[in-house]
Amino acid sequence: MLDSNSTEIQRYIQRCTAGYRLPNRDIMKAAAAFLLVLCHLAVSHAWTCSEAPRLYNVKQIDAGLGKVVATTTSNYAYFLIGSRWYNLGTTRVKHVSVGPAGLWGVDTSNKVNKYVSGRFLPSTGLTMHQVDAGGDGQVAGIYTSSNAAYCLRSATAMAYRGTGSLSWTSVSRTLKYISCGPLYGCWGVDSSYRLYVTRVKPTTCGVYGWVYVSGISAKMVEVGTDGNVFAVTTAGKVYQRYGISSSRPQGSGWRFVSMCMAIKHLSYDLGTLWVVTTSGFTMRCTH
Repeated sequence: MLDSNSTEIQRYIQRCTAGYRLPNRDIMKAAAAFLLVLCHLAVSHAWTCSEAPRLYNVKQIDAGLGKVVATTTSNYAYFLIGSRWYNLGTTRVKHVSVGPAGLWGVDTSNKVNKYVSGRFLPSTGLTMHQVDAGGDGQVAGIYTSSNAAYCLRSATAMAYRGTGSLSWTSVSRTLKYISCGPLYGCWGVDSSYRLYVTRVKPTTCGVYGWVYVSGISAKMVEVGTDGNVFAVTTAGKVYQRYGISSSRPQGSGWRFVSMCMAIKHLSYDLGTLWVVTTSGFTMRCTH
């Protein structure tokens, strides 16, 4: 796997631009173009990937209901409209999520924020290091102090407008990452990189027992609004879960999705898989 900051690629670009002195950002553009060519050669025929609208140093991305949001390593949040990213204000946000519950984020003080009327509004209550708004109106989060997973009831999440304390409900599992979908429940990754899935009742945040899902060691997992599930392994490889249904929300197996670079984060919505490489380069892939 290749990294756009690697010495080999830097040397290649310098050879191709001999006699010219490029700014660092131009070098990054050239590296991205070079890597994209390699991706077209390396990625399997099952998925076709192209460069996403350019946003530098992406840390995390989330897609839901046709909307795409992302955060950068500078901890600013962005919203994609057409082929352009728009900054979502001056609040420093380290994780952002969009879905049926709206647009939510976690700021650099670990306060949970909801985006209302053009700005992030911080809440009081539990602090989280990650939230997910992809469920059936509810919001899920990972508590900062203990990595315990919590849920915000759908009525509370939808009604919140920046005043008052948010009341979270425990979902009885310690996790480092959680993602929910409106159809088949929530998936999570624990500190040992094990995957679990459970059904969640959005109006009460009641869960129906967590089921362990074997096969890969994952560092993050994402659930699409159509029920598709994708995971990134500790080695930066991408897998898709297949066999998921209402009677079997845990699915039946894993399918490898070939990528030409190591991946650190991804999201899936409306047939598009959005992936972020370990160097912060973003691609969108279609099946």
